[in-house]
Amino acid sequence: MDTKRVINIFIFILVSSPCLASAGDIVHQDNNAPKRPGCDNNFVLVKVPTWVDGGEDTEYVGVGARFGRTLEAKEKDASQNRLVLADPPDCCSKPKNKLTGEAILVHRGGCSFTAKANFAEEANASAILIINNKTELFKMVCESNETDVDIRIPAIMLPQDAGANLEKLIKNNSVVSVQLYSPRRPVVDVAEVFLWLMAVGTILCASYWSAWTARETAIELDKLLKDGSDEFSNMEGVNSNGFVDINMASAVSFVVIASCFLVMLYKLMSFWFIEVLVVLFCIGGVEGLQTCVVALLSCFRWFQHAGDSFIKVPFFGAVSYLTLAVCPFCIAFSVVWAVYRRISFAWIGQDILIVRVPNLKVGTVLLSCAFLYDIFWVFVSKWWFHESVMIVVARGDRSGEDGIPMLLKIPRLFDPWGGYSVIGFGDIILPGLIVAFSLRYDWLMKKNFRSGYFVWAMTAYGLGLLITYVALNLMDGHGQPALLYIVPFTLGTFLTLGKKRGELKTLWTRGEPERACPHIQLQSS
Repeated sequence: MDTKRVINIFIFILVSSPCLASAGDIVHQDNNAPKRPGCDNNFVLVKVPTWVDGGEDTEYVGVGARFGRTLEAKEKDASQNRLVLADPPDCCSKPKNKLTGEAILVHRGGCSFTAKANFAEEANASAILIINNKTELFKMVCESNETDVDIRIPAIMLPQDAGANLEKLIKNNSVVSVQLYSPRRPVVDVAEVFLWLMAVGTILCASYWSAWTARETAIELDKLLKDGSDEFSNMEGVNSNGFVDINMASAVSFVVIASCFLVMLYKLMSFWFIEVLVVLFCIGGVEGLQTCVVALLSCFRWFQHAGDSFIKVPFFGAVSYLTLAVCPFCIAFSVVWAVYRRISFAWIGQDILIVRVPNLKVGTVLLSCAFLYDIFWVFVSKWWFHESVMIVVARGDRSGEDGIPMLLKIPRLFDPWGGYSVIGFGDIILPGLIVAFSLRYDWLMKKNFRSGYFVWAMTAYGLGLLITYVALNLMDGHGQPALLYIVPFTLGTFLTLGKKRGELKTLWTRGEPERACPHIQLQSS
């Protein structure tokens, strides 16, 4: 196996590992936390804008409790109330403060959350803000033996640092006011539309690229066979097309290797590890970019001679002069992306990896394994790791980075919570293999759009991705395994059409029609 193939296979596993569509959670559906009448709210994120001495100040984010009154969704409907400190600070007895509708700031501990809320409501507080004893947020629930859970004021948990800042301002005799509301995400954000277009457009372009290069390779092979076997033999070992052919063994082992890699990402997630991934990703970026640039430039006659002339390079084997010429540009492009990858438009610099499957059998096994892999690491992994491994890795938790460099992400433009909409490269690459295979098959069998498979496969992928985003919005941005929806649409459409047209056996075993090798007659002297 040559060096280029090893690099491509590694990068394929790298970018295919996170298969996820996500927009960030704002509503946390927690079925483990107990529910009962009066204590059945969803855990929602809460915006807490503040005013100090009449001037607008910092906006904090808290989380609503399982109990208490639900909050307004719109800022204009939420009232602004003065914030005061509880006396006693833990609010485990009726406050000594004479309240007339102020919000009350209390410390966690000493008694249950519902007891604090009941005492605050009895003292005529309009809301209770509880300071956590840690920097993260905590979900407040009702104790199993509590009966007085009919609480009519909202209860919000604040992180420790936010609570400490507010407490310090009040103790310095500043007048602090707060507003509490929990805005909902828009049904559809423009970012999701852009991501859908990017994913569909990438597969569309890659499919035509794959079919076009396959046809050009076949034409070149025919010329070499006609010109004589010596020249054909001299081309052996020269691989300038940048393809990775996936066989049955690779398809079956994919889920195991990708799962091991995902667990490694999860366990080793840190700033330095992300930097290592960026370096590896840049290596793959150089490889993919130079493959595309060389193929495009080779279309022009000015570059054909440089593309057809090769030189032996240690460790890399035969490399064309054109590849050597464009390589510095590709390296510079990847380095610039790595340096400026944190800026908002860095997604433009993502690379293209060209991979292909030889027949429908390999594609079916690969997508089926990826289908199970996606579901397992998004949903089932919670039972072992107490959190979704795929979501943690995709978000780059504990790494100090805003996500790993294996996702397409676009800022959510009209979302009051901000954040990004993301889709994993695997959700584009893996289904794209089947779509690209369908176009190559249509071209080689000389099928038109109506009788072929490409239009149906492309439409099925677009619908599957659309259903993914519908599910994503129904789940309030909670990460979804995109292949759960895409694979049944894409693969199901292909298999159904093949069965109906009586071509399933051909697609399943061979797919691309084989070309008979011409007989070469040897003359003896």
